[in-house]
Amino acid sequence: MTIIFLITSVILVFATALPICRYDAWWIRNFDFPRLQLFILIIFTLILEFLLLDLSSIYTQIFIVAAFSCLIYQAWWIIPYTLLFPVEVKTSKCDDTQKRIRIIIANVLMSNRNAEGLIELVHDYDTDVLVTLETNLWWQMHLSSLETVYPYRVSCPLDNKYGMHIYSKFEMINPQIEYLVEPDKPSIHALILLPSGHKIRIHFVHPAPPSPTENEASSERDAELLIIARSVAETSIPVIVTGDLNDVAWSKTTRLFRKISGLLDPRIGRGMYNTFHAGYWFLRWPLDHLFHSKHFKIKRIIRLRNFGSDHFPLFTELVLEGEPCNEINGLDADAADIAWAKAKVRSQNVSKNDVP
Repeated sequence: MTIIFLITSVILVFATALPICRYDAWWIRNFDFPRLQLFILIIFTLILEFLLLDLSSIYTQIFIVAAFSCLIYQAWWIIPYTLLFPVEVKTSKCDDTQKRIRIIIANVLMSNRNAEGLIELVHDYDTDVLVTLETNLWWQMHLSSLETVYPYRVSCPLDNKYGMHIYSKFEMINPQIEYLVEPDKPSIHALILLPSGHKIRIHFVHPAPPSPTENEASSERDAELLIIARSVAETSIPVIVTGDLNDVAWSKTTRLFRKISGLLDPRIGRGMYNTFHAGYWFLRWPLDHLFHSKHFKIKRIIRLRNFGSDHFPLFTELVLEGEPCNEINGLDADAADIAWAKAKVRSQNVSKNDVP
């Protein structure tokens, strides 16, 4: 029994400590994902240790201290995405529909054929902007009924699981499709004109994940996000960045994006809103994101029902309330963060000037 718990303790310590390093290997970065699952597993391990082991034994005490230390460390990362933490974005009490924007981001799963399910969700939530990911020509054709309601569109159909479409009720000024880092991974950038006349700078992204079959390191994904972060950090107009980042909300690299950009996460203090994997309740992580500048307050954020994809759609309703209206600064970058971000960008030979 002692040997079993010794092995368990070594595994838990390893899984907890590995993401601390800044190496970008895919198998290291992916240890950021299951922090909630590890948290639950550690609690279960602690219960078994108290029930099955001799508490007077020095070995048992070492196992308990190790497990409890891992528990505290995992909790530090995930508690901000629970109701136990103060909200980062204030709730809006404004009912001015002229300053409201409702966005659905939906990774459709390219092989999924339930386009009607997505269309129904779009109408049910009176969506202003629909962002679809993994959409190819089949999806473009089967979403064509939206064109009567959404007169402003950007289409980038691809068969490599990185196609992207934007459907908007609001005018999009100078929308551009860019391949910022990888030649087959697009992002879309535009100004959106609200009915109030205010302009919003908005970036739609879907970088590739670190994986043995696509990118062996997270360098490409991180560089794309960081040049956008550095670009939006220099603007004074309202900003939204949204998409499937192929990274969890609490990872070191997503936090680095938030530190450099200065954008806020409306999930802080409200919930995780795990959008992937829709098919396995025990393996779910927050991979689909919406970050915004301090100009916005939030009305609603909802993980919508599944329509056949491996991702749940994410609905967010924001209200533009003029000058920066959130007192919390989000995350601040220190000198080490800035140096790390610059190194990641240099590794891909890209620049913030590449961002429209």
